[in-house]
Amino acid sequence: MPTPAEDRRFMAAAIALSLRGRGLSTPNPNVGCLIVRHGHAVGRGWTQSGGRPHAEAQALQQASDRAHGATAYVTLEPCFHLSPRGPRCVDLLIRSGVARVVVAARDPDPRTDGQSIALLQARDITVETGVMATEARDAMAGFFLRQTTARPHVTLKLALSLDGRIALPDGSSRWITGPAARAHTHMERARHDAILVGAGTVRADTPRLDVRLPGLEARSPRPIMLGSGAPPDGWTAIRDPQDIADLPNVDHLMVEGGAATAAAFLRADLVDRLLLYRAPILIGEGRAAIGDIGLERLDAAHGRWRLTDSRMLGPDRLEVYARLRNA
Repeated sequence: MPTPAEDRRFMAAAIALSLRGRGLSTPNPNVGCLIVRHGHAVGRGWTQSGGRPHAEAQALQQASDRAHGATAYVTLEPCFHLSPRGPRCVDLLIRSGVARVVVAARDPDPRTDGQSIALLQARDITVETGVMATEARDAMAGFFLRQTTARPHVTLKLALSLDGRIALPDGSSRWITGPAARAHTHMERARHDAILVGAGTVRADTPRLDVRLPGLEARSPRPIMLGSGAPPDGWTAIRDPQDIADLPNVDHLMVEGGAATAAAFLRADLVDRLLLYRAPILIGEGRAAIGDIGLERLDAAHGRWRLTDSRMLGPDRLEVYARLRNA
């Protein structure tokens, strides 16, 4: 029987696998699965593009007969509901002969929500739940937010100077940050279903908003324009930040600017995650990173954000913040 530390180590590997499907698996959650036998991984899987095959199906196919008596580590409770697109993952696990299933997070979808766990236990398969649940939910943040609030998870990205500027007074902004920070931004883009900028940014900069990292070009997110006017070919236009709830197959949305667009999403309290890339430069008079967000009292600004990551990217510093919300 694996120790709790080993369970966490294998689940961490399953969570890392799940991130490979983020931005591709919608409308299905980006699940990761690891099949472990005698301390060795014999099957790996993550939800594939468009949602099929599921992570469990992929991992069990790779493991084949070696799944018998093994432990399956799954970042989300296996699906219970029937679908014309493929078999239920709970049935696949039962037929494979796994002896134990470790589930990070219970599925909030009412079509599953504990039913797979109960069926596995009824078939005398040991089930452990809650192992690295917070980390698994973070990796599938868009799926969980869509289930609970019917909107995508929103990441706001800002590249700014030490004094909070995103451009010179004339709008020149290439480049605030260096190559390492820009490459990290493109990696973040690859993990999102869609990317949004304001109509003013579209008209002024004609941005591509694609992923320009070797091997990841096909993972470019769908471009969205906020504001009035006709969007470029291949783009989707919305008039209000609240309209993101109606975007089909978008669970993870990245907002890249400009200042008015950033302020609009913050004012509507729709930002769940902040990516701040700070360059070691001073601009002085220039364009502010964010416009008016409707803050009336300074004390209301406190207690809203929690630092979750901080690292150097070349000469620039990345800071990642999560929005603190009441449960």
